[in-house]
Amino acid sequence: MPKIIENVRSQLIEEAKKQIAENGYGKTTIRSVAGACGLGVGTVYNYFKSKDMLIASFMAEEWLETLSKMKELSDDDSCSMLKGVCSALKDYINKHQSLFSDSDAAKVFATVFTERHKQLRGQIAELILPLCEKSSVPNKEFLSEFIAESILTWTVADKSFEEQYSVISQLLK
Repeated sequence: MPKIIENVRSQLIEEAKKQIAENGYGKTTIRSVAGACGLGVGTVYNYFKSKDMLIASFMAEEWLETLSKMKELSDDDSCSMLKGVCSALKDYINKHQSLFSDSDAAKVFATVFTERHKQLRGQIAELILPLCEKSSVPNKEFLSEFIAESILTWTVADKSFEEQYSVISQLLK
């Protein structure tokens, strides 16, 4: 009779996060994750095609949660809304800092970085487009993408919201 294990997918994801934080991308393997969960390697492959798919899975799930928090922000006050976007983005960055700063992971994910960055910029731009509607800048879509790119770049670079908003607020006039 097959062994029934509750929440296998969740266990695998949590163990992968733990191992990446403790050992880095390169030392985290499907075998090490499976072993720590008391599972066979084949069982892991029933849920994830590869280590990279395992990582992408939890990062995507957590990004969707972050995006959902951003969507709940009110666009009545541009400062508060953008501060909330920066804060949620910073929380996401901090949660995955071990991956973002890992040179082995950077080599592997370099090929999809540009595509994902463009996707994130578009999602953030869509959120802040209503703030741009009042601006004197004629191309509102470009302005929202420009601000979204600035927020992504400068938040990753650990610039404070106040530094960012001092410039962004001028663009929103």
